[in-house]
Amino acid sequence: MVAEQIARVLLEVKAVRLRPDEPFTWSSGWKSPIYCDNRITLSYPEARSYIRNELANAIRQEFPAVQAIAGVATAGIPQGALVADALNLPYLYVRPEPKKHGMGNQIEGRLEAGQRIVVIEDLISTGGSSLKVVDVLRQSGAEVLGMAAIFTYGFPVAARNFADKDVKLICLSNYETLVEEARKLDYIAADALDSLAAWRQNPSEWNP
Repeated sequence: MVAEQIARVLLEVKAVRLRPDEPFTWSSGWKSPIYCDNRITLSYPEARSYIRNELANAIRQEFPAVQAIAGVATAGIPQGALVADALNLPYLYVRPEPKKHGMGNQIEGRLEAGQRIVVIEDLISTGGSSLKVVDVLRQSGAEVLGMAAIFTYGFPVAARNFADKDVKLICLSNYETLVEEARKLDYIAADALDSLAAWRQNPSEWNP
């Protein structure tokens, strides 16, 4: 299955690191046994191409009416460009805020009124920053069909946020699958599984 293969790719190129005993600290201050940086996959042509093709396949299946692809700055920019090229579709990307110089653009590229857009993100945590891009596109006249991402942590708050914004989200892989593949490949010890599951349920309060 795609979810398992994507998880294996992320582990093999070390885009994902699991350290239950030596947790990472996120910018939010959360302690985390996992750190995911999917930009690493860009340095591996085989991994990069596989992810591009699976994102393109998922979009063809789930959003057949798509007319353009939009990347989320910054990590979603290269992934979105690769997918747009694979689908032979127009491409644009959205900044977190308008530029403070030049044309002052927040959307880079040409957006047509009523254009049906699929947004590309590299990973989903709470979904907050990703959904701000949806707001910008909608306010600019686009019809956002949904969002596609490489990986999701699967936090309940993310599901609520996407439901509140009425945005369909599809992800190639997820936290549960990644942990299971890491166990199969002996990336983590069996006795760390309970700690990893506990973090996923309550990441803001988790402490190893």
